[in-house]
Amino acid sequence: MKKPIYVQIAQTIRDNIIHEHYPELKLPDERTLTQTFAVSRSSIKRALQLLADQGIVFKKQGSGNFINPLFLKQQTALNYNGDNVGLTTSMVTPGHEQHIEVLSLDVVLPTPEIQQNLFLTADDFVYSFQRLRSIDTTPILIEQSYIPVRLFPNLSRQLLKQSLFNYLENQENRLIKRAYLNFQAEPSTQNDQERLRLENWEPVGVITGIFLQDDGTPFEYSSMRLHYQYLNFATLVDLS
Repeated sequence: MKKPIYVQIAQTIRDNIIHEHYPELKLPDERTLTQTFAVSRSSIKRALQLLADQGIVFKKQGSGNFINPLFLKQQTALNYNGDNVGLTTSMVTPGHEQHIEVLSLDVVLPTPEIQQNLFLTADDFVYSFQRLRSIDTTPILIEQSYIPVRLFPNLSRQLLKQSLFNYLENQENRLIKRAYLNFQAEPSTQNDQERLRLENWEPVGVITGIFLQDDGTPFEYSSMRLHYQYLNFATLVDLS
């Protein structure tokens, strides 16, 4: 499914910001952006509003749109931008390559916890799989996930080597656009230390998430153990 033009423009501007294409932390004015992207003024306004909603830019009355300096300082391995909530998209890092290693794939009956999180019965089979994600040659994240078999009957090890959410969107016209995420820190386990190259005294960031289809159906339950050096959480808070 093709993304709306304003979303594509917002993503391009965001990438330009990361690559420091705009001097003095200021975006070009709306007229210039309209000419650059050859789109309507309304599309530019929607793109800028999306970036503002994500806390990437601020609008200063009478002066234009300015880049949030904290956004540039806090570039991390994970960047959820409110559009595609999948890890492959969220881990995009300019100038670096992602790698996914499939560690395991099984079909199992759900535990009570998985039943509760995915709204399943005890007889609903789920895929249980584990993947190791790396940027270049550096292991970043261990992902343990569960997906109901009935929601993705053709899941395979080959498909797990790519972004499942991008596959669903592009091949099956299904969207995973919302997630409930919990962030915390824990002592690293022996498996964390071996997979993520940690010392036994170093912690891990733990992200637990339920990912929802656009109709609200829980699609995936995941527990992600992230190298602590790559965990940096930032959010925009409305104090009104």
